[in-house]
Amino acid sequence: MTIDVVVFDVLGTLVDEPSGLRDAVAAAVPGMDQDTAADLARLWQAHVAGEQERIVGGGRAFVPGHVLDAEAAAVVARAAGVDDPDVVATLGDAGTRLPAWPDSADGLARLARAFPVVGLSNASRTTLLRLAAGAGLRWHQALSAQDARTYKPAPAVYRLAVDLAGAPPGRTLLVAAHAWDLRGAAAAGMRTAYLPRPGGDPPADDDCVDLHVTDMAELAATLATSRPGAHPC
Repeated sequence: MTIDVVVFDVLGTLVDEPSGLRDAVAAAVPGMDQDTAADLARLWQAHVAGEQERIVGGGRAFVPGHVLDAEAAAVVARAAGVDDPDVVATLGDAGTRLPAWPDSADGLARLARAFPVVGLSNASRTTLLRLAAGAGLRWHQALSAQDARTYKPAPAVYRLAVDLAGAPPGRTLLVAAHAWDLRGAAAAGMRTAYLPRPGGDPPADDDCVDLHVTDMAELAATLATSRPGAHPC
């Protein structure tokens, strides 16, 4: 089998979401220590993840990711004792200012010389636009779960990438730092590659993953020199 298109998860895989949110919270509350800011960043992520799960499960009508970010910012602000609406609004945009991992930009550029490269994210279209510009991410196209009106790991989100690829799902590779994302892609028939990042979600021993790489450079080198063979499961 060959890979025709390389698809990347964005939040946590190409950008450092935990540290970016932590730094945004610390900046919003002068004097806050880093440990407390990190705890509040985890509260932010837990709120967003919980609401996405509710939407996927049908317990809440769909709203785009930037709305969930604004809600999370309000939750974090209340927990931090912040009530200035301007501060809360600035904090709500933190998802658009997340820093790229050091190898993301160069890795994307290298892969883009050999493959169509796509971002596939639960972030909204607006967030993806600003995030890519600020973090220096360059892809051929970015797809938002907003276009499917649900969130990963719902199958409809992965179909966005497969339909764009115009090839069988088994010729489309999803790269992610989260095992839950890889499982969703594999269930949709896509090939998968695990890229470890701090704060990510490593695959379990019984997870079916085509490739395990240490960084973007190894991913690019592996795809350039060999093609994944038959699916390991």
